[in-house]
Amino acid sequence: MDPLNDTGVFRLLFVCTGNTCRSPMAEVIARHQITKLGWSEVEVGSAGVGAWEGSPPSGGAVRVAAANGLDLSEHSSTYLSQELVEDADLILTMSASHVVRARELGAGEKVALLPAFTARQVDMGKVGGIPDPIGGCDEEYAGTFEVLDGLIELALMRIQPLLKP
Repeated sequence: MDPLNDTGVFRLLFVCTGNTCRSPMAEVIARHQITKLGWSEVEVGSAGVGAWEGSPPSGGAVRVAAANGLDLSEHSSTYLSQELVEDADLILTMSASHVVRARELGAGEKVALLPAFTARQVDMGKVGGIPDPIGGCDEEYAGTFEVLDGLIELALMRIQPLLKP
């Protein structure tokens, strides 16, 4: 993970499978937390390794985000491409298989499983991924949202030293 790139902007990308549940929730959570921190030099995006380009977010993700004061209604899924991987400064994924796919696209060491990144652990075999609520009830989405909220707060604190003072 490098400090701010030549553009002066740190690009953070969250990745899941379909880009309709976990990574969109992570994206809006991170944007909200970044706004509260007053950071202007961080851009946040999301993508999916198996996303159907342009799909809307799942209803559960929209409802749970709204219940937490966040808006996912304008989200449209994006397929994880080599260009997105190249443009990102840090890629945080929801499962180990997403790390593998990002590395296949050239991510190298700038990709990590979100829980492993926040725990500073390197053995992904000992760190689980983020539960996928797809097809589940709103309580499952709320549980995933809560996990993401806490982990993203930790991740942003780890990123902070890379930003301009």
